[in-house]
Amino acid sequence: MLFKIVALLILLPQILLAQHTIKGVFSPANDYKVVLLYKVTPTVSEYITNAEIQKDGSFQFQLDTSAKTGIYRIVYAVPQEDFNFDVIYNGKEDIALTFNTETGILFKSSTENKLLSSYTSSMSAITQSINNYFREGRKDTLALRAIFKTQRETQIRYEKQAENTIALHFIKANKPYIPKKYEDVKTYVKNLKNRYFDNIDFNNKTLQSSSFLQERMLNYVFGISTEGKDEITNYKNNIDVFYSAIKTIPASIKRILLVDLWQEMVDLRLEPVANHISKNYLLNIANLLKDKELVDTLTRYSNLSIGHKAPDFPILIESNNKKEIIRLSELNNAEKYIIVFWSSTCSHCLEEIPQLHTFVKSRIKSKLKVIAIGLEDDNKAWKEKIKNYPEFLHVLGLGKWDNKIGNDYDVTATPAYFVLDKNKNIIEKPDSFEALKISFK
Repeated sequence: MLFKIVALLILLPQILLAQHTIKGVFSPANDYKVVLLYKVTPTVSEYITNAEIQKDGSFQFQLDTSAKTGIYRIVYAVPQEDFNFDVIYNGKEDIALTFNTETGILFKSSTENKLLSSYTSSMSAITQSINNYFREGRKDTLALRAIFKTQRETQIRYEKQAENTIALHFIKANKPYIPKKYEDVKTYVKNLKNRYFDNIDFNNKTLQSSSFLQERMLNYVFGISTEGKDEITNYKNNIDVFYSAIKTIPASIKRILLVDLWQEMVDLRLEPVANHISKNYLLNIANLLKDKELVDTLTRYSNLSIGHKAPDFPILIESNNKKEIIRLSELNNAEKYIIVFWSSTCSHCLEEIPQLHTFVKSRIKSKLKVIAIGLEDDNKAWKEKIKNYPEFLHVLGLGKWDNKIGNDYDVTATPAYFVLDKNKNIIEKPDSFEALKISFK
């Protein structure tokens, strides 16, 4: 027993020395409460731990001896995919940093993270010099060649400094197109665009285990433009080029990248571009991976896009003590239709629905009709409320968030509006009653 104790005492300093920390200070401190730590892999982020942010903005993660080297992600707010940053952990050193809402991240310790940060700053400054040269219309070819020479030497120097480090993967992948001789602005921009992905190995697992590939994808799709092309066409062309660059990577990685890009287009309400991604690439990948949930999501979004026929559903109409069921597609008593999803327990709905009713009453009945779908847990309150809105056709959607009609229209919040033409094609999807009124003006 004594031998075991002595052995443990000898090993204990080594064990303690092998443990490392990731610590930092957030400012303004009051803006942050908790930080989460994830270990990032090509297909999933593994939750490691969390820490409270102290009153002075400080936090600390203790990494034990089993912590793997690689990329770790620090999440500091929700939604998590928008409020995070990556750090390199090499298993040899502590990481200390500061993070400010306006200025971003600054590494105080960690050779690899400071090296990569220094490289990024240096290359950004050189890129700015190139931009200034062309923007100012300068004609001094020797000056531009000197800038390119500095850029080339800077790249070589940092690659040499980063030998045998994780940071080297990012420095090599971030290498820009560097001309060997003078190029005018038109030639330079063309080559910059055509060779944008030359140095990126999309099969590199270190790059896949970070936000690097997503960032380069978004920078290319949104940052590269072709003269004479409209925005939608430009985005589609850029997406086609990007997909060609990633065609050899595993389907699971393609899925992650393309879902991210698809969601960006959805958030920007660029339906033609989102559907281009889905139709030409993402649906095939989802089917290959047997990802039914993604297939359903993409299909539903496409079906609800502007210009598509609105999903059909039955409507119970009561008139002169007679009940008749008619489908949305069979209605022919108006030039335009508004479908509104609401709930008798939704405070926003109870503000907007009366305004909508007044709006409809002020218009010619043959011009406009409203189908109000109440997403409810039961029909008691709903029955009383609808008495106040006799101008509407009412549909009871029991099950609330698990109602077929609501699911078909991908309703996740109420009120939700859809404007249809007389043929029941979707022509507008206003996000509020005010937007609805503007669409009619």
